Amino acid sequence: MQLVVARIGRAHGIKGEVTVEVRTDEPELRLGPGAVLATEPSSVGPLTIATGRVHSGRLLLRFEGVADRTAAEALRNTLLIAEVDPEEVPEDPEEFYDHQLIDLDVVTRAGTEVGRISEVSHLPYQDLLVVQRPDGSEVLIPFVSEIVPEIDLEEQRAVIDPPPGLLDDSQAEIASSREDS
Repeated sequence: MQLVVARIGRAHGIKGEVTVEVRTDEPELRLGPGAVLATEPSSVGPLTIATGRVHSGRLLLRFEGVADRTAAEALRNTLLIAEVDPEEVPEDPEEFYDHQLIDLDVVTRAGTEVGRISEVSHLPYQDLLVVQRPDGSEVLIPFVSEIVPEIDLEEQRAVIDPPPGLLDDSQAEIASSREDS
């Protein structure tokens, strides 16, 4: 099974290094020197990591055969994809691979059916579960423990405890209101 583990950003310096937007909780395992990664677009790869280091809080990688800034800049926005055994699971029981979450049924704590996870959207500050509702609409569920307290892979379901207004706009609580003077 293939998993996106990073996206290449802009070139850094003149020796072929690039910044990387990490999309894995295991960068030391997936993005270490010697790792061979498939790419999207596939015409760019595969790429073999020559070196890696952290600079000012960002991961910098250099790939074999990429020796200068021009070659590094040509890789910008390329997705790096690792081959992962489908039976492999993260070490932390509170972490999940996207493929484990896709197609899970989503229900509230009260047992009300919400829909099925169709996608996991990775945003800079948190992940979102994209849930396809039975009526064909979508709802975005923040993937945080307060809202998604339980993932049961054996039962193939995610239990959510949605705040008012997340699933139904008519239940939204208004935090403040302005009165006309």
